[in-house]
Amino acid sequence: MNNSNRRSFFKKSLVMAGAFSSGSLFNQLHAEDFEEKAKIYNDLSPEEMASNEDYWSLIQQAYPASSSPVLNLNNGGVSPSPKLVLDAVDRYDKMANMAPSYYMWRILDQGREPLRQKLADLGGCDPEEIGINRNATEALNSVIHGLDLNKGDEVIGSIQDYPNMMNAWKQRALREGIVYKQLSFDFPIEDDEHIVDMYRKAISPKTKIIHVTHVINWVGQIMPVKKICRMAHERGIEVIVDGAHSFGLLDFDIPDLEADYFGTSLHKYLSAPIGTGMMWIKKEHISKVWPLFCDQDPTRGDIRKFESLGTRSFPLEQGIGEAINFHNAIGRKRKEERARYLKNYWAEKAIKIPGVKLHTSLKPEYSCVIAGVSIDGMTPRELESTLLKTYKIHTSPVSFENIDVVRVSPHVYTKPSDLDRLVKALAELAAK
Repeated sequence: MNNSNRRSFFKKSLVMAGAFSSGSLFNQLHAEDFEEKAKIYNDLSPEEMASNEDYWSLIQQAYPASSSPVLNLNNGGVSPSPKLVLDAVDRYDKMANMAPSYYMWRILDQGREPLRQKLADLGGCDPEEIGINRNATEALNSVIHGLDLNKGDEVIGSIQDYPNMMNAWKQRALREGIVYKQLSFDFPIEDDEHIVDMYRKAISPKTKIIHVTHVINWVGQIMPVKKICRMAHERGIEVIVDGAHSFGLLDFDIPDLEADYFGTSLHKYLSAPIGTGMMWIKKEHISKVWPLFCDQDPTRGDIRKFESLGTRSFPLEQGIGEAINFHNAIGRKRKEERARYLKNYWAEKAIKIPGVKLHTSLKPEYSCVIAGVSIDGMTPRELESTLLKTYKIHTSPVSFENIDVVRVSPHVYTKPSDLDRLVKALAELAAK
């Protein structure tokens, strides 16, 4: 094949088989099966579908992780991808390596705008408000470091926010003299007004920003973001939302949160390739936020100024597209209800075991898939280590501020039988 034919072939390959086309890998491999299952159970509500193991077995089969010898219950850290996402990244990585600077910047880069639109559709927002980057830390640090704040201006967050975001605010406080105030919550909390009131009481005339985590990383508490935003806006205060553990899991549109800024990782519950993320900035705020990385016009009102990262992995963007295809075929509400069902499946059994304590609400408005658990007489590190060494169950130990738990976070590929294995392990350890 000569060079001209090779270029023509790869261009046609991208158009015909790219994640943003009718020839996507999802359409080739899964669309027909998903449609057939959907027709069979068309009359079932998302809540009813949550426990339908025939349907979810189809999803499980698409994930190589479902057959791993180590049971992965730390999807809140990084989620594995379905095979078609891995295949898409591999396909376009091989293409790029034929002539990297050509295929990346002249061929694969054509997928950026279709991806932006696809992410906007998923988030229920304007594509001109979506920036594509590598993770929630990068997205939110772009905002945290990009806002003009003066010495003495106050920011309110909490000690249960994600460390990378807290450290970004602490760095600004250390270097520029802003005041970073942190609340402390005793989760679980099943009272929205109590949470909102804590933020309200911390506000002073110097408060400029409230930073809130949508789903608390450590124990899965869902925070009343919309209520916090409304309260803050009544006082002329802007709100930054860390959506790392909510986007791709909970059924919501980003603008409905009524926040000003939102950042997320796509390699968690969306199951996109590792090292992918997204930011959302309300359109009227874009021009006033300085990009974290240099741009030729840092004050322009174009969201793309936050994407000046230099060389990046274009094949990952095709993988994001295929992850969205897979996610959309399941459906947002159906996915959320399945995830919550899996959490409740093991947690409702575990809380009946003497010596086992749950640190997460079981009410649907306050939690979804992530939960914290502990056993009397065992530290989180001891429990996590024993679960892994003795039972081949991978979780995440958390000893942070006032939280001492092992975090358990299944995913839609997790089988109830896997969670029976967890419950059995907890019962045996608690009995010792």
